[in-house]
Amino acid sequence: MSVDVAIIGDRFMLSELFAEALTKACGTAVRCRGLDLEWPDAPMQHGYAEPGMGGLKEYLGDPEQVIDHIGTAPILVTHLAPLSQEMFARLNGLELVAVSRGGPVNIDMAAARARGVKVVNAPGRNASAVAEFTIGAILAETRKITRGHDALRAGTWRGDLYRADTTGEELSALTVGVIGYGAIGTRVVRLLRAFGARVLVADPYVQLDPVDVADGVELVDRARLLSESDVVTLHARVTEETTGFIDAAAFAAMKPGAVFVNTARGPMVDYDALHDALARGHLGGAMLETFAVEPAPADWPLLRLPNVTLTPHIAGASLTTVKRAASMAAEEVRRHLAGEPPRNPC
Repeated sequence: MSVDVAIIGDRFMLSELFAEALTKACGTAVRCRGLDLEWPDAPMQHGYAEPGMGGLKEYLGDPEQVIDHIGTAPILVTHLAPLSQEMFARLNGLELVAVSRGGPVNIDMAAARARGVKVVNAPGRNASAVAEFTIGAILAETRKITRGHDALRAGTWRGDLYRADTTGEELSALTVGVIGYGAIGTRVVRLLRAFGARVLVADPYVQLDPVDVADGVELVDRARLLSESDVVTLHARVTEETTGFIDAAAFAAMKPGAVFVNTARGPMVDYDALHDALARGHLGGAMLETFAVEPAPADWPLLRLPNVTLTPHIAGASLTTVKRAASMAAEEVRRHLAGEPPRNPC
């Protein structure tokens, strides 16, 4: 007999791709029902702003629509759909929630544990995508790609970007500091090594891979990384320790003319301090992919600086990410049905 699986996808993590992965992993053991939400065409919601959804972050979906779609299904596979304490209380048949993202911030984990609902996630699903994007971000700033693009769009041919006192350096001649050596940071280091950059890593909770050590990568404290790096790229997680830790003092400690890149999370950065460091010329440039508030306000001062490249939180967006995340979720469902332990329990 087939098990009913409710799928709530969106316009990135398509429900039909979840269903394909589930059918491949589980065959006729599952019967899939799909629903697609409007993200990313509609912005995510946050629990602090919605009654009854306290504690949830970065979710999308009307609670009543979500509950109606899940119904009596024992398994939910989703990307962004919320499950609050009140919603769990109305879903008595739920056994497993597979969340196809790195952290189940759209799920009330305390409520899930209290009701004995297993929650799994997909850590590292977009690590390669973000790492590749980070290299592109570094090149866009250090090689003046954005400056040239902006000028041409405005009708100006900036031949001065070829001047020795204006043009940028090659990655092979730069020291790049990587803050955070997790799933993404390790891949960024690997790509930087291929370019021949000198690489420094700051992460007090890890040891370097022996291959990186053999290739000259150095594990240093954050103070040394900031003072010696031509480019500082952020890949830590948001914790109490890291919230706001890239502040005015951190920017002041960076080399004059250095470039700052953030493809991680906005709350780790004091953006007012960054604006000041860029506006007064202490930093040469910045590439920002994530922000403290998203979408970024139209009047945000950093949008007006000429030495900043900005993208709308798209570093993890690749078709490979979609396929990998769907496969990871499907494997967790297969293991649940087979009575095997989960690979990525939350």
